[in-house]
Amino acid sequence: MSEISREILSVGDLNRAIAASLEERFDSVWVSGEISNFKAYDSGHWYFSLKDEEGQIRCVMFRGRNGQVGFMPQSGDLVEVSANLGLYVPRGDIQLTIQTLRRAGMGGLYEAFLKLKAKLAKEGLFDAERKREIPTHPQSIGIITSPQAAALKDVLCTLARRAPHIPIVIYPTLVQGPDAPAGIISALKAAEKEKAVDVILLVRGGGSIEDLWAFNDEKLAYAIAESSIPIVSGVGHETDVTIADFVADLRAPTPTGAAELAAPRRDQMLQELGAIMQALSQRVNQRIEREAQTLDQLALRLSHALPNPDRMREQIYGWQQRLNQAWTVRVQSWQRNQTHYQAQLEMLNPQRTLERGYAVILSKDEQKMLAVRESAQLNTEAIYQVRLAKGQAEVQLAKVILEPKF
Repeated sequence: MSEISREILSVGDLNRAIAASLEERFDSVWVSGEISNFKAYDSGHWYFSLKDEEGQIRCVMFRGRNGQVGFMPQSGDLVEVSANLGLYVPRGDIQLTIQTLRRAGMGGLYEAFLKLKAKLAKEGLFDAERKREIPTHPQSIGIITSPQAAALKDVLCTLARRAPHIPIVIYPTLVQGPDAPAGIISALKAAEKEKAVDVILLVRGGGSIEDLWAFNDEKLAYAIAESSIPIVSGVGHETDVTIADFVADLRAPTPTGAAELAAPRRDQMLQELGAIMQALSQRVNQRIEREAQTLDQLALRLSHALPNPDRMREQIYGWQQRLNQAWTVRVQSWQRNQTHYQAQLEMLNPQRTLERGYAVILSKDEQKMLAVRESAQLNTEAIYQVRLAKGQAEVQLAKVILEPKF
């Protein structure tokens, strides 16, 4: 083939061909090295180089991947990466597109972390449905950490600043080393038994994956999940992630952040209380105004329902007049009847008969005076009493002559 007939490639075509060849040749590789020239851009992507005594290679780790790293790399860190080998066509630079990044020598621990995380996720320990709600206004707050930890001082300062009125109960325990998981579980059980707090802060300062490994314990994960008291985890720095963070009801980026999430700000509470008082006062005023309007309407209806007072007085005066007239008529009728009855009684009065010239003869019989009604009752032996219109006299008959009856 002559030089004239040979295909001439552009730089871009050549770089793309090299990139395709590399991608076909190297599917995924694990590479260890020291980070240099690390830069984290505002886009969230990381750019750096991996180097050792014999060479270096450019690396890029995009935002969707580096969010799972769990710590912020720095220049000089020894790391292990899983990456795809390729070529950055615009510059012709060979680079690694990193999928996974971990600290060097921590491969076994990280693999154990991922394995346990997958297991617990499958069992539903990370599900949002089982998360307990963190009380917005806790009556008391429990703290599980080491008494010597710097994180405890930060948490106490934050709680004293935000909510000095909330009591705090500290459950001391180891937070690092092989005995730490059992100690943390024991502290959780003590808090469960006492039931003296409404929320628990599980906190520890930052450190390496080895330092924080106690919070990746499987038994501790189950203890956190079974706790009846809501738990806020604040373990390590913002980039540190542990199994306890996934199981806890709420994860805070730092111990200080856990205190901020658990305790409401005092000034904010006062503002909320002021807003509630203002709203309550407004509701009360609205109710008073509404009831006052209702009262006015009822008063108006009542004024229409009742007759005019002047007319009522006229009616009362008329009823009094009618009552007086009726009473007068009734009294006059009683007087007339009395006069009539008196006249009848006078006609029946025996005294009136005597005054017309009659007399009545009474005989004494067994200490009782009886009127003599028949001539046969007269005799010369008895003494009779004669009553006249004026006066009376006792007489004894000298002779009785009986005349025949008519």
